Amino acid sequence: MNQKTVLIVEDEEDAAELFAEMMRISGFRVIKTSKSAPAISMMTADKPDLVLLDIMMPEVSGLEILRQMRRDPDLAQIPVIIVTAKSMPADIKNGMEAGASSYLTKPVGFQELRDAVERILGTAS
Repeated sequence: MNQKTVLIVEDEEDAAELFAEMMRISGFRVIKTSKSAPAISMMTADKPDLVLLDIMMPEVSGLEILRQMRRDPDLAQIPVIIVTAKSMPADIKNGMEAGASSYLTKPVGFQELRDAVERILGTAS
């Protein structure tokens, strides 16, 4: 079976590790970065099946990363789930307009995250 890869772009180490553990339990290979800068090159190198993306990142916002992905033909098809504390309707609208496949607000529960990932990847067991 080909293991699917999830890239986690999250600057809070605890949150990143929590999401990583959730994804590993669900059978995914996990790569992660706490910085925006390497995110695009990691995607280009690793071609993850899905990206979990925080919006509030220190250097470049997650929305900007998402916009860069959508402009890049090699990355445009990778689904992105935004996982962020920004929960205002305008934030959600901005995220979806930038090209997010799904938008989850923290704190995110295991089942909620897994359901979103499975829905997008079509891997529901």
